[in-house]
Amino acid sequence: MAPQTDLEDVINSEIKEWHFHIYFHQNNAEELQAALELRDAVLRLRRDGAFVAVPLFRVNTGPQGPHPVGSYEIWVPSTSFASVYSYLCQNRGNLSIFVHPLTKEERKDHEIRNAWMGPSFPLDLTEVAVTRPEVPLQYPSLSTSVISE
Repeated sequence: MAPQTDLEDVINSEIKEWHFHIYFHQNNAEELQAALELRDAVLRLRRDGAFVAVPLFRVNTGPQGPHPVGSYEIWVPSTSFASVYSYLCQNRGNLSIFVHPLTKEERKDHEIRNAWMGPSFPLDLTEVAVTRPEVPLQYPSLSTSVISE
């Protein structure tokens, strides 16, 4: 498949939102502690205005969905992507972080449109939808206000 070159299509297909999944081995108390400390640091930095990032309050203490180990998710709008990526890259310690965009093509987002910080983990994509009818904006009111700035 050739790269997209139509200017309007490229602009209209720009990714608006991202997920960062912080992985930890659920039976490793040190990794769990490091993951929770990183989550708390992201929350503090968000509160202090360093970037926009929303860690979900649910921490999965075991495999959940396609994720094979303990994890939690951080939602990030494209306007804060570079800042959050930079912060996590420098502060993740030994934790692995799975990064993917949120588009209509959910399977591709998890399978080929992703990046890893640290060692990768095999994902179980059997329950991940191939496509969705529309882009799943996770925080529409927040992302709209952030993106329009």
